[in-house]
Parts: sequence; C-alpha cells; structure tokens
Amino acid sequence: MDTKQFLAETDQEILDAKKSILSVKDINSLNDFKGKYLGKKSHLTGYYDSMRQVPIAEKKEFGMLLNKLKVALNTLFLDKEKELNDEALNQRLNKEAIDITLPGYHKNLGSKNPFFAVVDDITDFFIGLGYSVADGPEVESDLNNFELMNIPKDHPARDMQDSFSISPDTVLRSHTSCVQARVMKAMGGKGPVKVICPGKVYRRDNDATHSHQFGQIEGLVISKDVTFSNLLETLTLLLKHLFGEKREVRFRPSFFPFTEPSVEADISCFECNGKGCSLCKHTGWIEILGSGMVHPNVLRLNGYDDKVYQGFAFGIGIDRVAMLKYGIDDIKRFYTDDVDFLQQFRKE
Repeated sequence: MDTKQFLAETDQEILDAKKSILSVKDINSLNDFKGKYLGKKSHLTGYYDSMRQVPIAEKKEFGMLLNKLKVALNTLFLDKEKELNDEALNQRLNKEAIDITLPGYHKNLGSKNPFFAVVDDITDFFIGLGYSVADGPEVESDLNNFELMNIPKDHPARDMQDSFSISPDTVLRSHTSCVQARVMKAMGGKGPVKVICPGKVYRRDNDATHSHQFGQIEGLVISKDVTFSNLLETLTLLLKHLFGEKREVRFRPSFFPFTEPSVEADISCFECNGKGCSLCKHTGWIEILGSGMVHPNVLRLNGYDDKVYQGFAFGIGIDRVAMLKYGIDDIKRFYTDDVDFLQQFRKE
C-alpha cells in the first residue's frame, strides 16, 4: 500500500470515527463502535495485515501512522466509555440519594440498673484512690464469715446473720468481710492492704427497705501507719462524692465486733437540708454506713502482728445508697427487671 494513500485513509478513518462516536448514547452502541473500528473485521486489522505488502523502506513510517491511528481510535473509545460510565453512576446516585432532612432511625438502648450504677460509681471512686477490687464466693465457710471477723459461735451478732446455712460449717455470706479474710490470708500477714470488696450478701430481713439479699461494698486498709483520721477523711470524701459537696458529714460512736473503735457515718438530709422531715425521721440526718479501726483480734486471727500493723474498715449498703440517690421507695424494685422502672434511668 502506498504510504501517502494510507496517510489519507487514516486521516479519513479518524474523522469518520469522531463523527460516529457522537451518535453513541449507550453501552450497546459503544460496543458496535468498538467492533467497527477496533474489532477483528475493522479497517485497523486490515491495515495490520497489509504491513507485509509495504516496501521495507516505508515500513517504519507506515508503522508509525498505523500506531497513530490505533491510539486515536482507542482514545475515542475509552473517553466515550468513561463518559457513559460516569453518566450511569450519576443516575444511580441520584436515584439512591438519601434525604438527610428526614429523621433517622432511633434505636433505644438499655438502661443500667441503678444498683449497678452505684456499684460502678463507688468502684471508680476507690480505684481513683489507689484501691484494688477483690471478689469471693457467696457460699462461704463459717470460719471466714464469722470467726476470723471476731464473731465466735456464741456471739449475739450472729442472731440476724447465720440464718442461711448450707451446712453446720457453711453459710451464705452475710457480709463481704469474708473476702477481706481471704485477702489477708493471701497477703500472709504482710502489708500494705488497700482493697474494696463489692458483692451480694444474705441476711434474714424483709420489708420495703430491707431484703434477704442485698448488695454491700466493704473496704479494708492495713498498714503500719494508717490512722483513724485517714478513715474519717476517706469516708467524708466518699459521701460528698455520692451525695454532693454541700452535704455535711458526722460520725457517731457505735459498736461492731470486728472494729474498735467503731463509728457510724451520717449525712445531712438532702430533702430538708437538716430541718427535719419524714425521710430523715425528723432528725435532720440520714444514717449511711458503719466503719472503724480494725479490731486487734481480727488482725491476729488473720496472721497480722497487731503491734506492727493497724488498719480501718468500712461497709456501705449498695441498695440503701441507690434508694437515697434516686428516690426509690421499695428495695425489691432492683430485682424485678421491671422495664418501666429501669427506663427511668436510661441516659439519652
């Protein structure tokens, strides 16, 4: 084939292809265009086949023109293909567009039982003070639950606490003090100890403010230099954290077999601000917890030298704190899984 003739034909081929591509409106038409200009039966394929007839001296120029034609035709095809794909994508996006002015679907989350809200709050508070958290079994030995807490078998403190017996030497724990006994045993009579023990306990009780099952968090600190002042300051910080900085805190002498001296902590009534109402029984104060310095007998029974170590302990009722904080009228509400009750404490 004459090179000049081929040049004229390639120029005309490109012009024809440019006109033809304008009529392509969809993928099917584009495939027809590709078959006509780039397919096996196209002029392009025929030109490649005619290369063998081109004189050697003109092959280079012929090849360059042939590649120019192929690139031009392929570029027309790819540009049109991209244009059609973009158009199809835009149509699909417009069809599937989301109206962001419509309200979203709201999935209602569950709500934390106020009992566990108090547990988490108190636990976080003491972890912030450097305490660790210990746990133990609810079925406990008489030794850990009573005797190591300075409550021998004939002690009157057992009257309300030993009613859930599994066997003569096994009970449902009546306080989490037995976890303290386990911690002290694990420490082998060495200090320091700084731990809280949350969990369920069991006693013979049943009315609107008491239950045979309730929650308790006890704390234990043992070291060579801990003092009664440390106890009072710790409990003051705790009670103000739970009930507000405006609450006044007072301590009254009391008796517990495992602490000496012992005190009970009260806060000023948040309902009447100390003036007297039915909540505080017209005293202006609400009893919250019991505490004291660890009794020397308890230290000795659990392997500590009471001449070297001393400590303090306290116990707070989880249910009681939750009832006061959230104005709950019946302790049994914590254990009934009443959805209407629990939804009151859901955070939006």
